[in-house]
Amino acid sequence: MIENRCPNSCLVVGNYCHDVLLKDGVVLAESLGGAAAFISAVLDGAAVSSTFVSKVGSDFAYSVARPPSVSLSSKTTAFHAHFSSQVQRHDRVLKRVESCAPITPSDLPASRRFEFGMAVGVAGEILPETLERMLDICDTVFVDVQALIRAFDPDDGTVSLVHLRDSGFSHLVPRIGFLKASSDEAPYVGVEAARKECCVVVTSGEEGCTVYYRNAEQRIAPFPTVQVDPTGAGDSFLGGLVAGLVQGLPVPDAALLGNFFGSLTVGQLGLPKFDSKVLQAVKDELQRRRLKMLGNERLNGELVFVKPNDHEDFHMALVRAKIIASLPIRDCQQESPRFVENHNHVSSNGQPKLLSSHACEEPIMSANRIP
Repeated sequence: MIENRCPNSCLVVGNYCHDVLLKDGVVLAESLGGAAAFISAVLDGAAVSSTFVSKVGSDFAYSVARPPSVSLSSKTTAFHAHFSSQVQRHDRVLKRVESCAPITPSDLPASRRFEFGMAVGVAGEILPETLERMLDICDTVFVDVQALIRAFDPDDGTVSLVHLRDSGFSHLVPRIGFLKASSDEAPYVGVEAARKECCVVVTSGEEGCTVYYRNAEQRIAPFPTVQVDPTGAGDSFLGGLVAGLVQGLPVPDAALLGNFFGSLTVGQLGLPKFDSKVLQAVKDELQRRRLKMLGNERLNGELVFVKPNDHEDFHMALVRAKIIASLPIRDCQQESPRFVENHNHVSSNGQPKLLSSHACEEPIMSANRIP
């Protein structure tokens, strides 16, 4: 097993939530939401030591591997995703109908330092002062831009997007290490300006991702996948990116690992189950690469943004590892239904069900015009 760089490699900050999907006004399903569930699956699978900070209300309906703090003064964050049979899926209207207490600086671990931090809020739970505290206690912070640019109608909670410069977080961008955005969110970031201050990674689904840093722009290849459920792909990507950097990979290779975990996720229903043989193949390949680099993966402690000469070899090694996953993935699709088709969150043995969706993290159409 690959040894981690430090006892507390990664701090993940973001709330769990309840998701309800409705089509033409009829409830189709309820499921677990929030980035923590998907990210924990990747970090645990890659043997990355991590600490999670999340909040829910006493009404939280799921059993999760990373238990959150319970706020007695508020309910669990809840989203309603409204779809119409007359429009495409991405034209949904997303509404935040409940909002749990925000995560404050005092909720973060005291007297501890982390190599990496991940700010992955979905409902405005990460405050500017909380992100600032993360920047103080983490060497490199990764931010999913939806944690910064989502806005919520005060009357009905409808979600829209605002430009990063108007979000209240823009003054912190120069201190952020990586800013991740989907292709739908990228116009609200101002990529050309942001890339001068931090590394911007734009994910584009089946087209892979693009890494923007200062004057460099690198396309990172995707992994072809039969898409079953796109939910949580961005979270798994971010988890894979961080897992790769924890293990000393150059940024392009780490982004490739992010694409790999994202592709495994969209090939399954709900929370992904990563086959142990696949994970072992990835760990073995990472170990080989670390031995080959002999400690030269970073220069003076800095992240490396140049593609290594064997980048394509790493891609092919991950392709081979992914082939191992094809049969187990089909099995998982049969065993892991994405949604709860009723309001009963308790299984036949009386235990809370562990289910996951992430309806609140799929792309949304903003109520505002793109700047």
